[in-house]
Amino acid sequence: MSDRFAVLQLDDLPARRCSCGTTRRGFIAESEGQASVHLLQVQDAVTHHHRIATEYYVVLAGEGEIELDGVRHPARPMSAFLIKPGCRHRAIGDLTVLLVSLPAADDTDEYFDA
Repeated sequence: MSDRFAVLQLDDLPARRCSCGTTRRGFIAESEGQASVHLLQVQDAVTHHHRIATEYYVVLAGEGEIELDGVRHPARPMSAFLIKPGCRHRAIGDLTVLLVSLPAADDTDEYFDA
């Protein structure tokens, strides 16, 4: 790694459970928390929102839906979604998603309806 760039293989990163399924998160430390890139495998996603983070979802594989503030939108390969702070969201279906979070993903910035 250089101080001017970083390289990683997302599918080689360790998987961890998240509110949307299973995620492999990269570049959190390398970006000094400014951004992160995730390989997300959707399963049993729970509706949630962020107060700080903006997320970009790009569907890589599969078909399903992305629910944004209660409205379901079809999702298939190359569908892209911009999810701003406060938007309640979840992914539905068998989807593989490239997710970019600005700033970097932070589990303390995840809120669930009671």
